Amino acid sequence: MNIKAIDTHMHIFHETKYEPQKNELESAYLDIFTKLSEGAGIDKMFCSTYASVESTEPVEEENEYLFKLVQEVEGLYQWVVIDPRNEKTFQQADRILGHGKCVGIKLHPVDHKYSLSEFGDKIFSFASVHKAIIQIHPETDADYILPFANRYPDVTFIMAHLGSYGVSDSRAIEGAKYGNVYGDTSGMASFKNLVIEYTVGRVGSERILFGTDTYAPGAQRGRIEYALISDEDKENILRKNAERLFGRFLNK
Repeated sequence: MNIKAIDTHMHIFHETKYEPQKNELESAYLDIFTKLSEGAGIDKMFCSTYASVESTEPVEEENEYLFKLVQEVEGLYQWVVIDPRNEKTFQQADRILGHGKCVGIKLHPVDHKYSLSEFGDKIFSFASVHKAIIQIHPETDADYILPFANRYPDVTFIMAHLGSYGVSDSRAIEGAKYGNVYGDTSGMASFKNLVIEYTVGRVGSERILFGTDTYAPGAQRGRIEYALISDEDKENILRKNAERLFGRFLNK
């Protein structure tokens, strides 16, 4: 398809004391990932560093690193990571969300080892003030977000890794009474043979976003390109939904 894609969920590696040199076969360093993305027809990438979601220790440092990096790299945008037990990450987010190349807040309760059942209201009340978009790596079935989504209509919730917990992504999208829950296709779960098709068939394509995580952009795009869905649905997933949701950021 002759359409540039927007990768709303990717991570980059970089060498720090928290993240030493990775196996070269797993490389997601920015120079490599940019070349792979260009080859796959992706012109914008929404990023958090891998180190910032893998561990809580480097979150502040990684947020600052990425904040500076996105100012220098065309087409690269930031997800600012919050650890709800670290007040300094809220202060960072309060500042960074005010800059045009930060698209929203990234949460990884699984690797950061906390639960939204305990910290959700703290995070989402903060996000509501900013009318922020939040990308979440779910702890369990994605529809567990519905009580929060229905309580915070000014917040947009993106439940990452469509298909990781069966059909719960569809239930989450379908059950959001304010239409503020999305799913993204990042990661290996989207390679299940009918996960894209099932979700589009059940809830439509308007709240599904394209993402790659740290995996081959060409393969991730190909999963959408060759899905058993209409061209209109493919265009929605690859670009148009992101343009609608993140349009205010995309000219920055």
